[in-house]
Amino acid sequence: MVPSAARRRSRWAAAPSTRLATVSVTKEQQSASGLRLSIRSRLMLAEYPLPSIRAIGTALPPHYADQETLTAALRELWLRKHSNTRRFDQIQASLQVSGRYLPMPMAEYIALDTFAKCNDAWMRLAPELGVAAAHDALERAGLVPRDIDHLFFVTVTGIATPSIDTRVVNGLGMRSDIKRTPIFGLGCAAGAAGAARAADYVRGYPGELAMLLSVELCSLTLQREDLSVANMIASGLFGDGAAAMILGGGARADAAGPRVIATRSILYRDTEPMLGWEIVDSGFKIVLSPRVPEILQQHLRADVDSFLAQQRLTRSHVSHWIGHAGGPKILAALEHALEIPRERLERSWRSLAQVGNLSSASVLFILSDLLADGAAQAGDYGVIIGIGPGLTIELVLMQW
Repeated sequence: MVPSAARRRSRWAAAPSTRLATVSVTKEQQSASGLRLSIRSRLMLAEYPLPSIRAIGTALPPHYADQETLTAALRELWLRKHSNTRRFDQIQASLQVSGRYLPMPMAEYIALDTFAKCNDAWMRLAPELGVAAAHDALERAGLVPRDIDHLFFVTVTGIATPSIDTRVVNGLGMRSDIKRTPIFGLGCAAGAAGAARAADYVRGYPGELAMLLSVELCSLTLQREDLSVANMIASGLFGDGAAAMILGGGARADAAGPRVIATRSILYRDTEPMLGWEIVDSGFKIVLSPRVPEILQQHLRADVDSFLAQQRLTRSHVSHWIGHAGGPKILAALEHALEIPRERLERSWRSLAQVGNLSSASVLFILSDLLADGAAQAGDYGVIIGIGPGLTIELVLMQW
């Protein structure tokens, strides 16, 4: 039936108020609309399986020095300025590091007496190590450099513009249209954070491949004039290394490896002065508060429980903990917060002993160890825990 003129006028008369009501929505309506959009987005993404970690490659510098040799060299450096060498020796022994790998012979570090010289060495040496780690990851995944669509690069031990991932792209022969995301400043948390951001990317582009590359040359940040306890700890704790993780979108027919189920970033308010760098004339001066383990013990358990609960899981469901090898006190704090025995973090303790704290590359080395030994079974859950300046925690939940 054709509507009467009166009914047509009534319908059009109501239209302006309807349009105004659409604009003047309440906060509750906006929230509900956002929820519907979120659900719709999740349903669209649910058409594909979750992103997967295809492979991890690692690379260590060529020059190894045991901890006794390194400690002796540092003691000689600081002997003239520090009266309490016994305290220095106690600190070094407490770190439980057996040795570390260096990108240069120890004698060549003597000439690096300015920030510019240290950073120049980093710009020269970091790309070489990054290329080696990336090449290892590609080989393990059965891929070639031109297969990678997006390169995420993380570091906290040197600066360059353009960022040195450009040199890695050229060194490997990657495509000229590769997308690049260099990230600086997340510190030791950047390995987990970078994995999370790369997983986010391939969720949105499920047919693509992303690579996360971490290169850390901590030895090039040594502060010779800093006699603080924090610097003594850093000089004996941090190591050098590079790691590359390849993640694939769920739409790829060649998907393999553990799936990234969920991620979470946690920033503890007003903790910025606890951990990081102070930029001084001589370079990066370590900031390291003794309160960091205390903060972890106070907050981490509830944060991990909340993260897992969102996936209807508890800590008892997690078979593999990939905890940042930040040092003995950090690992002890993780054990306390998670209520797990030392053997549940055995890979982290072993990594600390063998190569030191590799900053952002640490969790990638530890996960690489887990993937290599085949201990994870189908259906197992694993959680990566990154800890860095902010103070920030980065969590990544995986399932095999």
